[in-house]
Amino acid sequence: MLLGHAVMTQLITFVLRPTMSYRALELDVPAAALGVLAASFAFAPLVLALPVGQLTDRVGERRVALAGAACVTAAALVFTVLGGGLAGLLCGSVLLGVGHLGCVVGQQALVANTSGKGGYDTAFGHYTFAASLGQSLGPLLILLFGGNQEIPHTGRIFAACVGAAAVLVALSFALPDSRRTGPTARETPRGGFGDLVRLPGLVRALTASCVVLAAVDITLAYLPALGAERGMASGTVGLLLTVRGLASMASRLFLGRLTARLGRRRLLTVSTFAAGVAMALLPLDLPLPALVLVMTAAGLGLGVGQPLTMSWLAEATPPGLRGRAMALRLVGNRTGQIVIPSAAGALAAGLGVAGVLYATAAALGYAALSARTLPVDATPVADT
Repeated sequence: MLLGHAVMTQLITFVLRPTMSYRALELDVPAAALGVLAASFAFAPLVLALPVGQLTDRVGERRVALAGAACVTAAALVFTVLGGGLAGLLCGSVLLGVGHLGCVVGQQALVANTSGKGGYDTAFGHYTFAASLGQSLGPLLILLFGGNQEIPHTGRIFAACVGAAAVLVALSFALPDSRRTGPTARETPRGGFGDLVRLPGLVRALTASCVVLAAVDITLAYLPALGAERGMASGTVGLLLTVRGLASMASRLFLGRLTARLGRRRLLTVSTFAAGVAMALLPLDLPLPALVLVMTAAGLGLGVGQPLTMSWLAEATPPGLRGRAMALRLVGNRTGQIVIPSAAGALAAGLGVAGVLYATAAALGYAALSARTLPVDATPVADT
């Protein structure tokens, strides 16, 4: 049920967000307003993540995930009924951001609280694989409703997402509650964010997480620009992005085995460094087969960072604080997604696309060095 919930959450989100942009284009919304519309999705999670994490620890993951699914449903309804104007699109985008936040924090806390010690890497690997699957399947819905047109049938897509969101609500009711069923069922929340900040290696783990996630965003944004500079067909660029996504899914599916063989700290260090090397090779004038290999290496490396930092944080955090821990990680990720791509955009103005990719490679190298100093085995802080 949890993996199905993760697939549906990402599927709906990755359908509604591009469809929202298509509807804005239909309405001749100015380019500046498009940026505000896109940012409205991320702004709410950045502000509300910590309170939602605290709420998750107090009332349980299922209730928070259910509230998130209800907000996703409300967002789909707002897009369907009020999506004929910019105000309606903004309202729907904010609701979608809040709903996505509730679902994701509830899911991640549930994985952390129901997985046994030693099983976090496999559990979070499978969880992030399911999320990636939903992100890959979501855009296919656009193809079903006029994907061969310049602008698809946005109204039909919004209506279909209402039905999909109803399925998400039903799955939310079927989710377990770790307070009753998990290994920590009798634990009560103790401590707060101050205890989390004092975890050994926390800042380094969050740094690796946000840099890896920002590198994924930069790849999605700047690989098409690099392709345009090189005269690549858009289909070739799409192939390379697909290769990266499939490689990331593969690394997540077998994460438990990889961690057992290499160890968590070594795997995080090697994978992040490999992604940095691949990013540094991208600007070179390579033939297509070589680019496919480079994107495969980038995908394998970038796919490991997120689930590994989740599992490390889950193991390091005492029971009763894991919802807050996942929310704190989400805040770091969202901050990185805002700051790093913005800095990359400023860099691109002076050094071009190649400069952005080289800078991203350097950031991944720094994150790999930081990962080398993480504790070999996470040690929970004492309950206070």
